[in-house]
Amino acid sequence: MKGGAPDLGIDFEEKAFYDILKSLTVKYDFEYPEEKLLDLAKKVKIIVDDKARFTDWSQWSDIKAELKVDQIILLAGNGYPPIDRDEVYKEIFEQAENFKKYQGDRDED
Repeated sequence: MKGGAPDLGIDFEEKAFYDILKSLTVKYDFEYPEEKLLDLAKKVKIIVDDKARFTDWSQWSDIKAELKVDQIILLAGNGYPPIDRDEVYKEIFEQAENFKKYQGDRDED
């Protein structure tokens, strides 16, 4: 598992999304089961990868809108977060988009 977190059973990108989800449980003071966080991080990565397959995806408002809708459906369907959602969703979108954007820039080097 190159650059990942083998003790958690996830790769580097999944770990980045896991860290985002985990940090929000601390910031907004709610609990979410660890095994569900790991599974959710993997699912978020799949959605982001699907939308980010276009080289200039971050410039397309329709793709970004689809990404947000898909993530809301995924997160809500998994009961994350179990509190007021708007602020948490906003942070997840921003952090996931920034991670993928900068990861793509790094891949081009």
